[in-house]
Amino acid sequence: MRLETRAIHAGLRVDPTTGAVAPAIHPSTTFEHAPDGACPRGWLYSRNANPNRDALEECLADLEGGAAAAAFGSASAATTAVFLALEPGDHVIAPLDAYYGTGRLLRETFARWGLGATFVDMQDLAAVRAAVRDTTRLVWVETPSNPLWHVSDVAALAEIAHAAGARCVCDNTTATPALQRPLALGADLVVHATTKYLAGHGDVMGGLIVARERDGLFERVRGLQATGGAVPSPFDCWLVRRGIRTLPLRMRAHSEHALSVATFLDDHPRVEAVHYPGLPADPGHKLAQRQMSGFGGMLSLRVRGGRDAALAVAAKVRVFTCATSFGGTESLVEHRASVEGPATRSPESLLRLSVGLEHPDDLIADLAQALG
Repeated sequence: MRLETRAIHAGLRVDPTTGAVAPAIHPSTTFEHAPDGACPRGWLYSRNANPNRDALEECLADLEGGAAAAAFGSASAATTAVFLALEPGDHVIAPLDAYYGTGRLLRETFARWGLGATFVDMQDLAAVRAAVRDTTRLVWVETPSNPLWHVSDVAALAEIAHAAGARCVCDNTTATPALQRPLALGADLVVHATTKYLAGHGDVMGGLIVARERDGLFERVRGLQATGGAVPSPFDCWLVRRGIRTLPLRMRAHSEHALSVATFLDDHPRVEAVHYPGLPADPGHKLAQRQMSGFGGMLSLRVRGGRDAALAVAAKVRVFTCATSFGGTESLVEHRASVEGPATRSPESLLRLSVGLEHPDDLIADLAQALG
């Protein structure tokens, strides 16, 4: 079946008792045992498993082409579980340009725990190979990256990881399985912030890990999900699963609107640079054409004049909203360096745009008046 069909049906079934087509929400924390102590319906306690979480995990495993999935209360919790599934003394190769929180976890939390990390430009395969150590156990990939939207070669990076006896993990949050399938390209695990495009409406927080194989690494992640307890609520799972029903259609619209906005900005005299893999001149364009079916809804622009000029543009928008996060129906703009603070690697002139589902002409008109 095609993705659109699976996005609607995977993990969902008509309720056998009521005939309800829409899934129910199951807030119960505990489930009835049989007289012999068994759990004949498959659920014991909601921290371990829940019908709504099962439906979400089954759906994402199906859409990503994986064997199993584990949902968490946030993408940070999911990322933490992956790193905790390693051993102190192990080594991770991570991208220089990636979600800020991933780098902070490695530098500030797991460095003290004994996990080593080397940060490299993931577009430079030679640099990645040079970073490999005898203790390397994980190559973390984020593509397109945040906030410069660099495109990394998942297949080549997975090959480097496997040659070193390591695993390849790909953060697929911005592309989603509607546009990119990292497991099919060789990745071992896929990580999502379900908060973003999967839920799609800016009203729920969550994270999720999909595994290509139900192996020892994934079983450790699954164990951490249950014992650590950083799980999403049944309602959160229900909201994300509902959002996924429209994911393929939304991602097509986000991609189309972002390309229109990026094309406009690329020709604007006040814009120094536009970072969007959908532009033919973008360094990652050809690779994105090979490993993605669309370019997504995220882009960044650099405003001529530096920090003050960028902040002035953000202050003048009327259709865009100045806010953190991305992936919702509404368009957002953010001065990323201000949010990340003194340790930021984001250029001071950079504004990150999450291009929503408003009419692209209205978004372009709003940016035109803000740029002046």
